[in-house]
Amino acid sequence: MTAIHDRPGAAPEPAPAYGAMPDSDGANFYREDFNLGRALRRYLTPAEFAHAERILTDAGEAAGGELNRLAMIADKNPPQLVRYDRRGQRVDRVEKHPAYREMERIAFERFALAAVSHRDGALGWPGRMPAVMKYALSYVLIQAEFGLFCPVNMTDSLARTLDLFADDDLKQQFLPRLTALDLDSLWQGAQFLTEKEGGSDVGASRTVARRDGDGWRLYGDKWFCSNAGADVILTLARPEGAPTGTKGLGLFLVPAVLPDGRQNAFTINRLKDKLGSRSMASGEYTFQGALAYQVGPLERGFKQMMEMVSASRLSNAMRAAAMMRRSYFEALVHARGRVAFGKPLAELPLMREKLLELLLDSETALAVVLQAGAALGRADTGSAFDARLIRILTPLAKWYLCKRARYVTAEAMEVRGGNGYIEDWVNARLVRDSHLGSIWEGSSNVILLDIARAMSKEQAHTALLQDIEQRVDGCRVAELAGAAGSVRDATVRLRQWIERWHALDPAGRELALDGIARKLFHLNAAALLLEEADVDAAAGRGFRKLLLAARYLRANLRSGGEEELAAPDTTALAWFEPLIRGGNVPARAAAPLLAGVAG
Repeated sequence: MTAIHDRPGAAPEPAPAYGAMPDSDGANFYREDFNLGRALRRYLTPAEFAHAERILTDAGEAAGGELNRLAMIADKNPPQLVRYDRRGQRVDRVEKHPAYREMERIAFERFALAAVSHRDGALGWPGRMPAVMKYALSYVLIQAEFGLFCPVNMTDSLARTLDLFADDDLKQQFLPRLTALDLDSLWQGAQFLTEKEGGSDVGASRTVARRDGDGWRLYGDKWFCSNAGADVILTLARPEGAPTGTKGLGLFLVPAVLPDGRQNAFTINRLKDKLGSRSMASGEYTFQGALAYQVGPLERGFKQMMEMVSASRLSNAMRAAAMMRRSYFEALVHARGRVAFGKPLAELPLMREKLLELLLDSETALAVVLQAGAALGRADTGSAFDARLIRILTPLAKWYLCKRARYVTAEAMEVRGGNGYIEDWVNARLVRDSHLGSIWEGSSNVILLDIARAMSKEQAHTALLQDIEQRVDGCRVAELAGAAGSVRDATVRLRQWIERWHALDPAGRELALDGIARKLFHLNAAALLLEEADVDAAAGRGFRKLLLAARYLRANLRSGGEEELAAPDTTALAWFEPLIRGGNVPARAAAPLLAGVAG
């Protein structure tokens, strides 16, 4: 085990050495992440946080130990499709490796991740676990394994979608099994959207729904179906005679097994040979008159499905944040334990600068994910403001964090050097998995168009800009005033920019989306960092977060120039240890960077 941070009971760090090949095996991923506890504490009551710490500590131990080792095995032993049984009967069964089944037991049973938002008392939580805590728990476990959490999220999100839109009979039939607390009773869920004709253009979907008594029969192909072999499928189909486009799509629930025990009328044609998330089965389906149950009004099928898609997009952002954290941690463990040129790598200036860049990406990503999780929870309990806020936060976080995760995982691989490129180490898997987030549930351009819809049709950006201003206005520590003022001024300018954006022609609006979305993300992230800095300073923990916020503002609120070559940022050298260990940093450390941002 390699321990990084000074904590009671933590194992001592191994002495750096030539030839050392350190990794994080055996580390407790929660105990090593002081920032998660500090950030989460702001969203929970003291009693809730005390309970959360016990759960997260157990999760951190599992993630750094058994789950991490099982993930390496499952990645090398992907699921297999069994088309026929020994009697020649078509069965279309997905067989999972025992390592993957044990990972399912950890996620679905030990940590109840498909149930905590739907059942009172899961994991001993008083009532139902808030969304922000569920995301924190998932964030810890995903650092060991990415692919498994697609089925976890889809099962959880399918239950949420049924709870929102299904009739009572469907809820009573399916919700108890989708939220079961033991794996053998659980029904896993999936959502099938993509077709050969309708990928990002869902309105081009050609799957047909035909009336059959009180039910429906589905006919057609689905092209990219993750969690192939799931027990319950939520999908879109066009009832005969319905109009074209998304308005004609209805939402249907398809059980894998009929009430009499027979398999439903579909085939799994093959499993996908994917770049990443190899442990989890994705396949191609053909519905051949599959029995389906209507979910909600037919004319609202697409809008209802988008509730599940939106939840999956936020889950993708959270998984990207988790991979960034694991990547940073692996880079830090390696750099502190390996010697080159007579020094530990972590003492070399360029390496320190790189590690702080990865640290800042990781802490920023977590701040945004927890913000979104808390907003989702409030929106689900009726907050109209938070409904608008999460409407734009979800695609914004999905778009930026999933793209940024590709950079962070690749940079961390480079820190480990040749070993990072070898599949015996976790880095190669992190790089492979990171690319999926920008494709699942809509590619980057599709997400940008969704951000545009949120701004133009729902004015959701006004909620986010208001939230940013409230956060920086709430900073009470005097040393933060200059940075908070810079963010507020930039927010005013961005509001004006968006007003001008609305007046552009359609092509101009599309071409400006990247810049607007990027600025929205960075201002929001900066406000969150400053809010955390305010809390830390008020609690006597110094100005570490202010220094990180200053670095973030310098990198993202202005472009570099010749003056920065003459006055480089030396915080990586001067304050490296307290920054990575969560120690105390004086306010004066941030002053030079903030002076360069002001105005």
